[in-house]
Amino acid sequence: VQLVESGGGLVQPGGSLRLSCAASGFTFSSYEMRWYRQAPEKERELVATITSTGRSIIYIGSVQGRFTISRDNAKRMVSLQMNSLKPEDTAVYYCYTTMGYWGQGTQVTVSS
Repeated sequence: VQLVESGGGLVQPGGSLRLSCAASGFTFSSYEMRWYRQAPEKERELVATITSTGRSIIYIGSVQGRFTISRDNAKRMVSLQMNSLKPEDTAVYYCYTTMGYWGQGTQVTVSS
């Protein structure tokens, strides 16, 4: 099983980034996918969840209306579109499959 995130970087407050996670080694379309993040000296927190079919999506309150999770089962990809970014969104973002595997993480830094 492999999950490879991409798309992180440095962005100014109010800007946007799109994270992607490419999955391999398991039946991607059978599993719920999640994005987590971990800021320095803080616990890892769940940001967004999307069910295997994409029909059900949940966000934490602090990103509701700003972030959008999506998936393409044919391409075995899950994405996180992040708009109106704030400095408090700065963290390492991780892709996770409910099969129990994590990606390596991608750094997102929101700073002027």
